[in-house]
Amino acid sequence: MVSYEYVLGGVLVSLLGSVFFMIISTTLGGKKPCKASSRGVKSNNGFGNSAFQPQMEMISTDVVIVGAGVAGAALAYTLAKEGRRVHVIERDLTEPDRIVGELLQPGGYLKLIELGLEECANESIDAQKVFGYALYKDGKDTKLTYPLEKYSSDVAGRSFHNGRFIQRMREKAMTLSNVKLEQGSVTTLIEEKGIVKGVIYKNKAGEEMRTYAPLTIVCDGCFSNLRKSLSAPKIESPSCFVGLILENCDLPHANHGHVILGDPSPILFYPISSTEVRCLVDVPGTKVPSVASGEMANYLKTVVAPQIPPQLHNAFMAAVEKGNIRTMQNKSMAANPVPTPGAILLGDAFNMRHPLTGGGMTVALSDIVLLRDLLRPLCDLNDAPALCNYLESFYTLRKPVSSTINTLAGALYNVFCASPDPARQEMREACFGYLSFGGICSYGPVSLLSGLNPQPLHLFLHFFAVAIYGVGRLMLPFPSPKRMWLGFRLILSASGIIFPIIKGEGVRQMFFPATVPAYYRSSPVH
Repeated sequence: MVSYEYVLGGVLVSLLGSVFFMIISTTLGGKKPCKASSRGVKSNNGFGNSAFQPQMEMISTDVVIVGAGVAGAALAYTLAKEGRRVHVIERDLTEPDRIVGELLQPGGYLKLIELGLEECANESIDAQKVFGYALYKDGKDTKLTYPLEKYSSDVAGRSFHNGRFIQRMREKAMTLSNVKLEQGSVTTLIEEKGIVKGVIYKNKAGEEMRTYAPLTIVCDGCFSNLRKSLSAPKIESPSCFVGLILENCDLPHANHGHVILGDPSPILFYPISSTEVRCLVDVPGTKVPSVASGEMANYLKTVVAPQIPPQLHNAFMAAVEKGNIRTMQNKSMAANPVPTPGAILLGDAFNMRHPLTGGGMTVALSDIVLLRDLLRPLCDLNDAPALCNYLESFYTLRKPVSSTINTLAGALYNVFCASPDPARQEMREACFGYLSFGGICSYGPVSLLSGLNPQPLHLFLHFFAVAIYGVGRLMLPFPSPKRMWLGFRLILSASGIIFPIIKGEGVRQMFFPATVPAYYRSSPVH
């Protein structure tokens, strides 16, 4: 038999061993880590009196998105569908009320389908299909139809209330359990040793909070307060839009945008619901007549109204009398990123163009599709320098779409504006005549405008085809020294319009992207 002493000794040893193991585990384990959105562990490395060490915290978010507008909401849904844990911080979660961002080109709608968000721009928000444009000049008009023959019947442009569209996308994102949408104002990027670790923000209650993630995506719109940390922006303000809503009126060409080549600059009309038509009057420069004093109403009645098509005149005057006149500064900004580990810019915070052609949302949605595809092979986003190096390819791969739409917007705005310069007047007249020819002369430019054919070289060729057509018009019925000189100035004027825009976009990236080393970056291997 086993001795009683041995049994008692074994029991005591087991008890002592268990106690010793518990002591060791407690000593080595330490305290539990804080959650990523908690106030963090402080250290004296430069954020005010202290900073934070996210590497000692359990980071529960893969991506922080600043802003939940068109770009932010669509991106949140897209990345969450890929399995990423997404924290979105938006300054104001009430429905936006804007006078732009209301027309989505067919190319943008195709991207919306690709992201699975097409139901956000349908009958639920009273969105209207758009099949092309009608162009007016000096009493004449021409109809330009999108080349949609090879697409399904659902594919077309869409116009809607911007706020309704954004709210539907926010609701769609919130159907995914791995999306956290929070109201708050982001004040600062949290940076440590040159790497962005997350953001500092004030929540709805005014409390200062911090959230950490391997990747922070800033898409807080045209008034971004963070873009200077991630880019070297050069913002231009070519004009202002004056917005009105015309009620219960029919456009001369149903389901088409209408562009009046007015004096001093274009006037736009397009449907935003089944009963409302948006009117945008472009006013060059940064100053507009005062709305409060009545100067704006007088300007619209005396300068703009006589240029409005007769079918819309009464509705336009009624809208002016109603008095709900809104203004907004138009901005243009070429993308000029400063690659920063841990963060990236997107949307209007990153790149803007004149809203005349309604291309902004198409560029943003195209960028989101591209970014999703680049991130898709990566399971781990924690190697910030390697990820930053890899995502430099994004800036080159986006160029065919973005540079085509950006350049066309800037060039058309300059051509469509009235000018005392005879060469510019001839260019404007030539553009209207060229588009009125139909065939490839209208099909080509409209396919570029719609985002269905993002080919920078095609844009360049069509633009100078317009200029050459303008010179040809001057040579008929026979050339004269004066006409030849005007033709030469017309070519110079066209060059002066398009080449600065191309330079801003980057000649190499725009026309020869395959020669840029970043074009070939492969995903990091862990």
